[in-house]
Amino acid sequence: MLFNSIDFAIFLPIVFFLYWFVTNKNLKLQNFLIVAASYLFYGWWDWRFLALILFSTIVDYAVGRGLSKALNISKRKILLWTSISINLGFLGFFKYYNFFLDNFITAFSFFGTEIKASSLNVILPVGISFYTFQTLSYSIDVYRRKLEPTKDFIAFSAFVSFFPQLVAGPIERATHLLPQFYKKRTFDYSKAVDGLRQILWGLFKKILVADNCAEFANLIFNNSDEYSGSTLVLGALFFTFQIYGDFSGYSDIAIGTSRLFGFDLMQNFNFPYFSRDIAEFWRRWHISLSTWFRDYLYFPLGGSREGTLKKIRNTFLIFIVSGFWHGANWTFIIWGALNALYFLPLLLTNSNRDNLDIVSKGRLVPTLQEVFKMLFTFSLTVFAWIFFRADNVAHALNYVSKIFSKELFLKPEIFPTKIIIIIAIFIFIEWLGRENEYAMAKIGHRWKRFYRLALYYAIIISIFFLKGNEQKFIYFDF
Repeated sequence: MLFNSIDFAIFLPIVFFLYWFVTNKNLKLQNFLIVAASYLFYGWWDWRFLALILFSTIVDYAVGRGLSKALNISKRKILLWTSISINLGFLGFFKYYNFFLDNFITAFSFFGTEIKASSLNVILPVGISFYTFQTLSYSIDVYRRKLEPTKDFIAFSAFVSFFPQLVAGPIERATHLLPQFYKKRTFDYSKAVDGLRQILWGLFKKILVADNCAEFANLIFNNSDEYSGSTLVLGALFFTFQIYGDFSGYSDIAIGTSRLFGFDLMQNFNFPYFSRDIAEFWRRWHISLSTWFRDYLYFPLGGSREGTLKKIRNTFLIFIVSGFWHGANWTFIIWGALNALYFLPLLLTNSNRDNLDIVSKGRLVPTLQEVFKMLFTFSLTVFAWIFFRADNVAHALNYVSKIFSKELFLKPEIFPTKIIIIIAIFIFIEWLGRENEYAMAKIGHRWKRFYRLALYYAIIISIFFLKGNEQKFIYFDF
C-alpha cells in the first residue's frame, strides 16, 4: 500500500477513527489495532511475507526474554548471535544470494574453471532491510543492557511492524520507539495538525518534485548513449532531486502519520543538500541509517580512536557496507567507496566536525564562502549519485565519460522548464525552513488563518495539477 494511493487515503482515516474513538480507553487494544493495521498495510503488497515479519518478531522477542534471564556472558553472546545470524541470514538470502552466486561463478571463470549453478527467482520482501535493522537494535541494546527486555509481546510486535515506517524507515531504535508503546496516548490537536502539515509537505516532495524529476531522470539514464554530456548532467541533477524528494518525502509522511497516532519518530533528513562538506551531508542524510552503522558497527570497530590506519579502514568499511545495504550491485559499493574518499580528507585533518550548526543561521542570505562550500559538496554528491542510479558499472563509467567530454558544452536536448521551476521553488522553500525539523513546519505559522489555508490549498492544487506520472518509492527496492 503506497502513501500516495487511494487505498492509503481510505485506510488511514479508518485506522485513525478506530484508534481514537473505539480503542482509546485500552492501551493494549490500541497496540493490537496498530499490529492488525500494520499487517494489513504490509499484506496489501504481498501477504506471503507477513510470516517473515512475524518470525523475526518472535525470534527477537524470545532472544530478549532469554537475555533477561541469562547472566553467563557465553549464553548472552549465543543469544545475541542467534538474533544476528537469523536476521542477517534472511536479509542475505533474499537480497544478496544471487549477487554472491554470480560473482562466485565469475571469479572461478576468471581462473578457467566453469561452475554450473542456477540463480533463484527471489522476490525481495519490501522493507526487509529496514525492519531487520530495527529488530536488531532491540537485541543488541538488550544485550548491552541499555534497554530492559519487554514482556509485552503485543507492544513489541507493534514496534517491529509499525506501519508508518515499516517499509522505508526511519529505522527506529528500540530505546526510542518501544517505550512509547507502553504509555497511554492522548489525542493532541496541535500535534495532529503538525502531522498533517508534514504529510502534506511529504506528498509535495514525492508527487510534485520526485515523480516529475523521475520522468526525465529515467528517460536520460535509460537512453544515455543518445544524449550529449550536457543532457546527462541534467539527468544526474534530476535524479539527485528525485531521490531526495522521494525518500525524504516518504520520511515526512511516515513521521507526520505517526504524529496523528501520538508517536514521535526521529528526524531522518535535515536539509542535506545545504551541507558545506561531505561529513555534514552524512549527518543530515538518512540519519537513522548512518547513526545505526555508527553506533553498531563503526564504534565497536574502534571508530576514529585507534590510529590513522584503523581510522581509514573503519571509514571505508562503514561507507562500503552502507552502500551494499542499498542493494546487491557493484554500483552501490562504488557509491559508498566514493563517499569514503570524499570523507577521508576531513577525517585525517580533524575537520569532519567543523560544520555542526545550521548554515547561515538567522540569516536569509548565505556568504559567498558558504555558497561555494555548498555548491562544491552538492557537486560531489551529484557525481556519486550517477553510480547509485546507473544499471551497472559499465553504464556509470560510460555516463561519466560523456559528461567529461566536449559534449558537455553542447546545448541540452532536453530542458523541461516546468520541472526546473518546480525545483527552484522547492529549493527556496527548503532554504526558508532549514532551521526547522521540516521545511513547512513554521512557514505561514503566524499568518492569519485565511492566508495559511490559502497556502495549504495552493500546495494541494499544485500537487493535483502539476504531478508527474506515479512512481513507486525508490527505497522500496532496498
